[in-house]
Amino acid sequence: MGRLFWHIVGGILGIFLAVKFVPGVSLEIIPGKSIFFGFPLTENWQIFLLVGSILGLINFFIKPILDKITLPLKILTLGLFSLILNMGIIWLLDVLFLEFKILGILPLFLTTIIVLVISILLGLKR
Repeated sequence: MGRLFWHIVGGILGIFLAVKFVPGVSLEIIPGKSIFFGFPLTENWQIFLLVGSILGLINFFIKPILDKITLPLKILTLGLFSLILNMGIIWLLDVLFLEFKILGILPLFLTTIIVLVISILLGLKR
C-alpha cells in the first residue's frame, strides 16, 4: 500500500514540475467541461491531483504488465524502449484529459524525463 501512495505522489509531483518548467506543457480548467464523474473541477490543484493520481495508478498497476509484455523489445533496444513506453503513458494522459495539453514531441520527452527522475528519487525504480 505504501508503494501505491508513493507512485501517486510521484505522478502528482512529476506533472506539477512538468507544467511549471517545460514550455509546451499546460494544465488548465475548461469552464463547463472540467467534470470528473459528476463532480465539477474548479481549481487547478484539483486537476493536478486527478491527472497525477491517474499517472501514479497507471504506473503502479498497468506499467508492470506492459514491462513484461515488451521485454523482448527492451532487450533488442538495450532498454531504450522503456522510455518509449513511458512516453506512451504520458501521451495517453494527454489524450484522456482535455485539461492536460502537451504540444509536441520535445515537451513530451522532457515531461517523461521529469517523471522518470522523480520516480528514481522516490525510490520507485529499481
